[in-house]
Amino acid sequence: MLAHALHDLLQQLDNAARRAGRPSPRLLAVSKFQSATAVAELAAAWRRERPGQWPAFGENYVQEAQAKQAALADPDLEWHLIGHLQSNKAREAAALFDWVQSLDRAKLVAALAAHRDSARAPLNVLVQVNIDDEASKHGCRPDQVPALAAAIAAQPRLALRGLMAIPAPLPDPERRRAAFARMRGLFEQLRAAYPQADTLSMGMSEDAALAVAEGATMVRVGTALFGPRVRQPQDGRPD
Repeated sequence: MLAHALHDLLQQLDNAARRAGRPSPRLLAVSKFQSATAVAELAAAWRRERPGQWPAFGENYVQEAQAKQAALADPDLEWHLIGHLQSNKAREAAALFDWVQSLDRAKLVAALAAHRDSARAPLNVLVQVNIDDEASKHGCRPDQVPALAAAIAAQPRLALRGLMAIPAPLPDPERRRAAFARMRGLFEQLRAAYPQADTLSMGMSEDAALAVAEGATMVRVGTALFGPRVRQPQDGRPD
């Protein structure tokens, strides 16, 4: 079942990119509240479907990711933190993850850099932008991106890779498209100043194709792969 869902999704993303005249985006499988067994099954299907790619999984909670990584013990999986990060979890996040996509304030820059092991590759970081100025969502304002980017770029233990956003789930596709277009504009400005920035993470199960059309280089998909999430008591709690 997961193999079929993965195959269909990758084809849909390839087709959306082809229609838009853009490269196919990277897929990040959102594995929040999914079992380690399901992650292992999807990773095996991914390796068969796209040999040479490292399966990448996105988690919202440090505690849940830590348990999942220990259960899987698979060094060839790539782990992304996509949920809000509290400062007191920066030490664990810097050790556990290959990417942090949810950096949205200056305090986290120093904390993550201080705790990233110098023997490892720098921690890949995306600045999370609250592109629709939603009170219920985390993320910096668009005008705060330059200062955060400069702070990240100044840290040798961090690698500035780009931007991430979760636009408002508006029912009108054109309004969602406008938010994605604004993010693309911010990303282009960032790349002009920092050519190493190569990732624009936006788009989820219901609007991934629209995000790709507007320039997403990475999409974060959970439901279309795993089905609806059902949180279990043992799956961890907000960090």
